[in-house]
Amino acid sequence: MKPLVALLLAVAALSAAPATQTFTGIITDDMCALAGHASMRMGPTDAECARACVTTHGASYVLLDGKNVYGLSDQKTPDQWAGQKVKVVGTLDAKTKAIQVQSITAASAR
Repeated sequence: MKPLVALLLAVAALSAAPATQTFTGIITDDMCALAGHASMRMGPTDAECARACVTTHGASYVLLDGKNVYGLSDQKTPDQWAGQKVKVVGTLDAKTKAIQVQSITAASAR
């Protein structure tokens, strides 16, 4: 009986785990995500502005998919992708709109 209960609990726990998803968007910072970089213009490009906002003004890297802004658990890897369209694989916490990042890669150009 005990192994059956343990098995049922394990199955329930696995089915409740959030599913891994792929999100596509631009790596930017949370200060300029929706307003754009024109108002801050901390550098000649969006990438340089995002990096400056993060390093100088305490902003965080986020993913902007065009209308939604998602926080990113990984704040080191996005630096190399600032201002670029990427695919982020991870699990989403719907309440906080934050992605637990598993990987970030370039989005294919189409």
